Amino acid sequence: MAMRFPATLARRCVIGGTVLALTALTACGGGGGDAVGGGSDASCEPSSGKVTLDYWSWVPGMQKAVDLWNQENPDVRVRLKTTPAGNAGTYRNLSNALKAGKAPDLGQIEYDSLASFRLKEGLRDISSCPGVSKAGDKFVDWTWSQVQFGADGKDGVWAVPQDTGPMALFYRKDVYDKLGLKAPTTWDEYAEQARVIKKAGKYITHFSQTDPNWFTGLLWQNKATMFERNKDAWKVTVDRPESRQVADYWQKLIDDKLVATDLQGFSPALYKAWNSGEVVTWISAAWGYSTIRDNAKSTTGNWAVAPMPQWEKGQQQAGNWGGSTTAVMGRTKHPAEAAKFALWLNSDPKALEILNREGGLYPAAKAGLGLPALKQPVDFYGKQKIFDVFAQASGNVDTDFTWGPTMTDTYRFLSDGTADVFGGKSTLGDVLKETGKQSADSLRKQSLDVTE
Repeated sequence: MAMRFPATLARRCVIGGTVLALTALTACGGGGGDAVGGGSDASCEPSSGKVTLDYWSWVPGMQKAVDLWNQENPDVRVRLKTTPAGNAGTYRNLSNALKAGKAPDLGQIEYDSLASFRLKEGLRDISSCPGVSKAGDKFVDWTWSQVQFGADGKDGVWAVPQDTGPMALFYRKDVYDKLGLKAPTTWDEYAEQARVIKKAGKYITHFSQTDPNWFTGLLWQNKATMFERNKDAWKVTVDRPESRQVADYWQKLIDDKLVATDLQGFSPALYKAWNSGEVVTWISAAWGYSTIRDNAKSTTGNWAVAPMPQWEKGQQQAGNWGGSTTAVMGRTKHPAEAAKFALWLNSDPKALEILNREGGLYPAAKAGLGLPALKQPVDFYGKQKIFDVFAQASGNVDTDFTWGPTMTDTYRFLSDGTADVFGGKSTLGDVLKETGKQSADSLRKQSLDVTE
């Protein structure tokens, strides 16, 4: 994932002993003299007296990290609001709060959506806040580049990196063993297994309408970048052969009723299906390990993790889903304190340990990559060392995948289109075509140059 203004810069980092290179691209030009959505150094003086900061996040167990901060920093109290995960959750709430002038001081925002919130003038440039300008060395290079806009980061720092989201396959090993199946190595094998699993009265997985960034992770694995940039102009490439291959594959599974289409991501109904064994796999990111663990507790010891299935046997390609930042929102009255908390949350060893243990986050901070927990067997997953799989996946992520500057719009178009697919009124291929057109229109509405 990458968004940086205005040049394309190659960055490399080490994650779990593997090298990951990502191309940094930007979404819009820098602005004038405002730290809110604009892009200059504005003053960031500490507030006088005691301060209370509001923070919105969906990470499980985040309250424990906040409690530790509040214990150690009694004059700067953080008040956490746990929001629903996904585009229909936190982002919708943040967007509505921005319009109403009631946004929190800090919000959890994924890398791919930072530019969208900046265009809404929803973010604060914290580059001049104490400690921020020297914090880059604490984080793997590519994640720090994503929170900067402008060549060489001269147009500010707009968030603090939190985690990354290399993807793999979570699967019910007990069900697979009972059916005589092994973790699939190709997507063809996965489709064959879907038929076997359906005959056993179960679904191999669910296809959610409300998680278009999950589908984007599948596109990413197939090197189906959705946007390209040529100097100051954007080309929308949502509908391309590599994307069509992914869409046609999943359309076939949907048409043959081999995947559950009535379950939304991060919903009680999905968690019930995991617990009951109705749904037996989930292609998800490293952070997904805690989502299953915390919401399918009756299945302890029954899950395992394997690399994503490949389009061709012998390939080693992985997608990326998510990876977040802690962003200081544009209208906060306490930017210095908010930035201080964001830096502490994502670089302090005690905080990193809590976020990994409770929230399953794969840290962006260099200090977090050496956490003992990342080297240990995980009881819930049958004592498998699951983070070895995600470390491998991190090194297999396509480094040239490009985000567009209005990804929240693109995700909304994908989500709305998927609803028609489930109703039999459209296909995923049609959705890609229409999303491409709508995304181009969205860019033009932001006065950005679009090339065919």
